Amino acid sequence: MEEFRNIGIIGRLNSNKVIETIRRLSRYMVDEGYHVILDDRIAEVMPGHGMQVSNVNLLGEICDLVIVVGGDGSLLGAARALARFNTPVLGINRGRLGFLTDISPDEGMCDAVQAVLDGEYIEERRFLLDAEIKRDGNPIGSAAALNDVVLHPGKSARMIAFDLYIEGQFVYNLRSDGLIVSTPTGSTAYSLSGGGPIMHPRLDALVLVPMFPHTLSSRPIVVDGKSEIKIVVDASQGLYPTVSCDGQSHIPCAPGDSITIRKKSHKLKLIHPKGHNFYEICRTKLGWSSNLGD
Repeated sequence: MEEFRNIGIIGRLNSNKVIETIRRLSRYMVDEGYHVILDDRIAEVMPGHGMQVSNVNLLGEICDLVIVVGGDGSLLGAARALARFNTPVLGINRGRLGFLTDISPDEGMCDAVQAVLDGEYIEERRFLLDAEIKRDGNPIGSAAALNDVVLHPGKSARMIAFDLYIEGQFVYNLRSDGLIVSTPTGSTAYSLSGGGPIMHPRLDALVLVPMFPHTLSSRPIVVDGKSEIKIVVDASQGLYPTVSCDGQSHIPCAPGDSITIRKKSHKLKLIHPKGHNFYEICRTKLGWSSNLGD
């Protein structure tokens, strides 16, 4: 087990509850002798904190562990920044569903964090995606995603026509509201809303989910996680769609543009408390029923 001494904290902005949680957590860790470093954006709204401050990239270089206080969206942003540093990330849930941020900010929060710091945790490796957009063969934009890469109409209400290739093999030409390319981590997010399957986080696979396709026979496809996905926007349609990564990074596209999606070389090191159970989280967050005898 790794020794955690330098602890970074990232928090969701514009939330008094997040600030309250960070104050309580940071005071506890400082009292216990840990070196706490605050993300510079959250430090700006915590005057008088008295702790070291750093930007998120430097946090990845100097911290043994980074704690994210917020919802899954906050952890997604941290994951994209920290994965290349191999820095472990632990989430405290101040959002809604909390598939990734799984420590509750209640009275037992500090005890739960201390247990992790004492080595009582489960470590998972979650892979990310890289998306690159090219126009006339020249790169015009790129972004990373932990959950999903989504091609969608943007502000338009029209269907998009596009060609799909997997590992260089033509799959189909489709007219739909777009396409979701999701990792197992993202399978419980937007992909699930679009009718995609739930995939266990340890799977090395991708799921491609058409959004409201024009043909009823178009169904989600699960492919090898190492597959290269290429989407080519129909050049004759005159529609300017958008590629969104994790719903946070947005790249405008033009007719004829190609979007290439492949697995990122660096993985996120995600930390869970001991006893973490993916199926229990699904039962709780998605409202699955318990055993009939319960």
